[in-house]
Amino acid sequence: QRIRDFLKVRTSYDVLPLSFRLIIFDTSLLVKKSLAILIQNGIVSAPLWDSKTSTFAGLLTTSDYINLIQYYWQNPDAVKRIDQFKLNSLRDIEKAIGVSQLETASIHPLQPLYKACRHMLETRARRIPLVDIDDETGRAMVVSVVTQYRILKFVAVNVHETQLLRKPLRHLNLGTYQNLETASMETPVFDVIHQLVNFNISSVPIVNSDNVVTNVFEAVDVITLIKGANYDELNLNVGEALQKRPEDFPGIYTCSMDDRLDTIFDTIRKSRVHRLVIINENSQLVGILTLSDILEYILLEGESDDSRLG
Repeated sequence: QRIRDFLKVRTSYDVLPLSFRLIIFDTSLLVKKSLAILIQNGIVSAPLWDSKTSTFAGLLTTSDYINLIQYYWQNPDAVKRIDQFKLNSLRDIEKAIGVSQLETASIHPLQPLYKACRHMLETRARRIPLVDIDDETGRAMVVSVVTQYRILKFVAVNVHETQLLRKPLRHLNLGTYQNLETASMETPVFDVIHQLVNFNISSVPIVNSDNVVTNVFEAVDVITLIKGANYDELNLNVGEALQKRPEDFPGIYTCSMDDRLDTIFDTIRKSRVHRLVIINENSQLVGILTLSDILEYILLEGESDDSRLG
């Protein structure tokens, strides 16, 4: 409740750093060029802007590039045209392969942060653009993008009276432990991409024959593989693909069922964490804890049914 009260009196503006850079793509930009810009700037998403209508047109994420790869896999003859695809054609591609459309949810930056969090949970979005209205022109104006990580770090830094967070994971209804998707170092990258799409997940734990976690293949790893529009790299296996990660890759984060939620928040405060792999004393896979799980817990745990629906 303490965290919820905090989120209700803070706005999305409060989460933003004092100085930041925002990259926005015009929907007429070539997909190939957008990919190069993302990699060059070390980012994994960007708001889209339709200059013809002067309107916010959604959020480009790694999922959209993965959908493009799925399209290429289903239509191998289209690979010659992929370099000519523009961002405004992504909707048609996503319709063609029957997946969810570009994320179009947004929120006004002066709305309570709590509302932004609820909106993210309801739309299953991991980030949400802040869209304001220009006083002079009356047109929409993209201010920034707020991510689950930035919100949870903001909470970790500013809220300390969190008695309920001192419970270990084994006593909390938190994380995913059943029907976990996994792969091995020998699994073809294309197979893992299908897992990411079919199960709407952002990572797949890599395990050996004893179910020991050796790594995690993340959706962002796909971006590294196809930079320069070199789609042949997708024919690699997972082990070969992970060797192509940048040298500054931070590694994967793990925890155990005995780790308390407050220590996990401490990790979020210190490091850019997007998920934790839950392992046992033998480093075998037990479950996955995502930022969505944590956000849902702090927003909904202990709330009445009416509040949960609101």
